[in-house]
Amino acid sequence: MTAPGSTSPGRRAESLHDWLMSDKPRSRRQASLGRAYGAWRTFSRNRLAMLGLAIVLALALVALLADAIAPYSPYIGDLRTTRLLAPSAAHWLGTDDQGRDILSRIIHGSRITLYVVVLVAVLAAPIGLAVGTVAGYAGGWLDAALMRVTDIFLAFPRLILALAFVAALGPGIENAVIAIAITSWPPYARIARAETLTIRHADYIAAVQLIGASPWRIVLRHIMPLCVSSVIVRVTLDMAGIILTAAGLGFLGLGAQPPMPEWGALIANGRLYVLDQWWVAAAPGAAIFLVSLAFNLLGDGLRDALDPKAAK
Repeated sequence: MTAPGSTSPGRRAESLHDWLMSDKPRSRRQASLGRAYGAWRTFSRNRLAMLGLAIVLALALVALLADAIAPYSPYIGDLRTTRLLAPSAAHWLGTDDQGRDILSRIIHGSRITLYVVVLVAVLAAPIGLAVGTVAGYAGGWLDAALMRVTDIFLAFPRLILALAFVAALGPGIENAVIAIAITSWPPYARIARAETLTIRHADYIAAVQLIGASPWRIVLRHIMPLCVSSVIVRVTLDMAGIILTAAGLGFLGLGAQPPMPEWGALIANGRLYVLDQWWVAAAPGAAIFLVSLAFNLLGDGLRDALDPKAAK
């Protein structure tokens, strides 16, 4: 029996659940926490999305602990004794043409992959969000001008446009990040503009205008926050394409330069041995496939969880 005045753990958990899922929140904090909790419940019910999240978290952990996890140096090999060895107990994924352990190079290459994905998201998403919300709220000639610039970028395939920018900037991982970011913002601008067009005539926007808020304050404080969830979902879904674009640039020798263990460059190194020593190219290719699939699954789950029109 429970002593009077005490609360059982189950009842505390139930009361917390009721507090978070209340239809009449008493504060802004309660409303925000309730929305986040509801989104998490929807997301956690999607097993494929949870699988994608687990793979992405594992990738981040591997990148963080690469020096401790990797069994060998990713840059040093022995051409006399370990060149092009098949997968074995000593080298789980085999070795490349320089005698370097492929597993160690893939583990260290995860850092480059996360570096590219995070920087492109940080650079491209705010640009697209700003362009889309300003165009949607302002309308008129400014909207037409910004959308025509967006259409010009969307008219070219992302990889071809990235190749052009990298060719102008020069090969290297930093220039590859800049080139991919330049080619990635237009879809985010389109989404943000579409969201802005649906809410710019809402009653609460009219109320803010009546109390004298400036257009910049309305865009920054009242429109952008409502567009963030849609942009986050699109960024997550685009991360697979960002990884593939970075791998394509690395494969062509315009991304990360040797001896950096970038996954696309690893595939390029193994293309000469793909028939006999298939593991040299297959292992990094499998890593790209797995991580791209994980981001797609994660993006699908986030889309279902953050969609305000979905039934919770």
